[in-house]
Amino acid sequence: MDIIIKLDLQDAFTLSELWSLQHKAYRLEAELIGFNEIPPLLETRDMLAGSKEEFYGCFDDSGDLMGAVAVLEESPGKLTVTRMMVHPDHFRKGVAGGLLEFIFEHYSRMAQFIVSTGKLNIPAVTLYTKHGFIPAGVEEVAPGVELIEFYRSGKL
Repeated sequence: MDIIIKLDLQDAFTLSELWSLQHKAYRLEAELIGFNEIPPLLETRDMLAGSKEEFYGCFDDSGDLMGAVAVLEESPGKLTVTRMMVHPDHFRKGVAGGLLEFIFEHYSRMAQFIVSTGKLNIPAVTLYTKHGFIPAGVEEVAPGVELIEFYRSGKL
């Protein structure tokens, strides 16, 4: 039985585990979309520790961090999923979907959820679409690198 809990980034061990997970997951996304300057890959542990986002981690029975999600309420009623990361050993096991469903339930008062991902990150595009997100626009963030922004109504 997987467990999802809020992560304390002031705890050195938790921070180190999250930073390591972030680099493993986002390196693979960087390869998929052909862009190595994804912001989480440029982040130091100190930068991560100072983040204003709320982080939640999904742990397996042995206490290993399988995946994590970060969210930020940038305006009232609108919650942005700022990061989604799954350890490569746990791809295709429902970890990301479970984290999304946790966020939808935990933040059920939200009117809207927002997320974006690289257009060429087909696994992420598929995940978000499967969980009720609707593409809202595409933005070129670097030459040849496009992000798709998705919206999902809350209180469904």
